[in-house]
Amino acid sequence: MKRQVTWKRQVTWRGKSWLVSAAGCSMLAAGCLAGCSQPIPPAAPQGAAAAPAPKTAVQTAGHNHSGWWCSEHGVPEAECGRCDPKLAAEFQKKGDWCTEHDRPDSQCFVCHPELEAQFAARYEARYGKQPPKPEG
Repeated sequence: MKRQVTWKRQVTWRGKSWLVSAAGCSMLAAGCLAGCSQPIPPAAPQGAAAAPAPKTAVQTAGHNHSGWWCSEHGVPEAECGRCDPKLAAEFQKKGDWCTEHDRPDSQCFVCHPELEAQFAARYEARYGKQPPKPEG
């Protein structure tokens, strides 16, 4: 019988087993350390529910404001009282505000559908095509 061969296989297997175990432990430790480096956000005081953000007339993060046309609201971006809080305040100060639809009255296409055609004509004069349909 060849007892020496069996003994060599056992030594080889034990060596591999040790390497596999060491590699597994190393990966587990690295994962734990990486997970621990994340900052923990402070907890809200007990009993205080997170209050939802108040609804405002002006939404500034909804779309890209870099172009000439506000495709979301159907007016030139520089005149959009729904995107620019300063413009909204000016419209309100002048009394040009539709409280029912929460936008400048001079840009309220719900109350004054003819205004949409006027703004669309300005877009067509600049780009030679129909503007995108406003979202709201």
